[in-house]
Amino acid sequence: MNDLIQQIEDLQVRLDKNLKFLDLDKKRTEVKALEYQMSQSDFWNDNKTASRISKKCADLKDEIDEWDQIKRDVEDLLEITSLDAKDRTVNLREDVEISLKKLTKQFEKTEFYMLMNEKYDKNDVVISIYAGAGGDDAQDWVEILLKTYLKYTEKKGFKISIIDQSKGAIAGFKSITFEVSGRYAYGHLKSEDGVHRLVRISPFDGDKARHTSFAMVQVLPQIDELNDKELKIADKDIRIDTFLSSGPGGQGVQTTYSGVRIVHEPTGITANCQETRSQTQNKEKAFKILYSKLHQYFQAKQEEEREKLRGEFKEAAWGNQIRSYVFHPYQMVKDHRSNFETSDVEGVLEGELEEFIEEFLRLTGK
Repeated sequence: MNDLIQQIEDLQVRLDKNLKFLDLDKKRTEVKALEYQMSQSDFWNDNKTASRISKKCADLKDEIDEWDQIKRDVEDLLEITSLDAKDRTVNLREDVEISLKKLTKQFEKTEFYMLMNEKYDKNDVVISIYAGAGGDDAQDWVEILLKTYLKYTEKKGFKISIIDQSKGAIAGFKSITFEVSGRYAYGHLKSEDGVHRLVRISPFDGDKARHTSFAMVQVLPQIDELNDKELKIADKDIRIDTFLSSGPGGQGVQTTYSGVRIVHEPTGITANCQETRSQTQNKEKAFKILYSKLHQYFQAKQEEEREKLRGEFKEAAWGNQIRSYVFHPYQMVKDHRSNFETSDVEGVLEGELEEFIEEFLRLTGK
């Protein structure tokens, strides 16, 4: 049993190192401060702020509880294993090995969240996919990527809502925008931002020739409002247009001008929403998307980065891909930033993105 005791002690050392970095006592103090705010009689007068504070408090509690539980489990397992090593009348080795394997897996799963420690990693996320070079194949590729992300987010227990879409003439989408809500949604999905390249035998080519197509995936943290220090939006800089919605709300959506397009004229950045039959709700959601886009735009340090945000999908072509998906003449998905690759193309398109995401986070140190 001495070898198992050593393994558990090694796990405990890793755990203590993480707990020191996380400073759970500081987080407990923050929870108490938030709970005090929530106990005030006028707390829900501002529903928007109250909801944000309530969510933050709940997330902090979940994080603290997860680490506390792992700490207790490690201590309990070490105690049981040490006692068993001294008691020769029973042998719990098999049970300890099973428990240690399960506990290590849980620890590594929780530890993964430590890679997501940037300012907006805990936020919900807005993802837009734009067809690039490749014609009908590129528009079909947008739909394939959409399904991939839907499957991935479903496995994570995230919530998805389609905000805006423009269907292709033959197949797929020219563009589609959707919101993903869930714990660390942006932290999980920010690795997908960039150009995705597809190589396959085209189903739209009668000669069954191999085609290469591209799609741009834009991933933005959802920001409810911009800090005045970051950007002050003047009313004169905003243009709001309405249009007949063709979104996922059913036939009734298309009978009213419920779709909303907001344009920030100094930058040319736009945000569309046709999610619901309510123009007011769509306008609110479109402003959130605009805030996210403007925040990223003004955070960009190089003009080239700003041009990409302005143009959205115009850069989705040769030489700019972050990841390649090859169906023919061989099968491979390769991330060109981390160099991580797999031959399980079907698995990746079924939403198995965890390894790509983890490799990206470890590479960037975020």
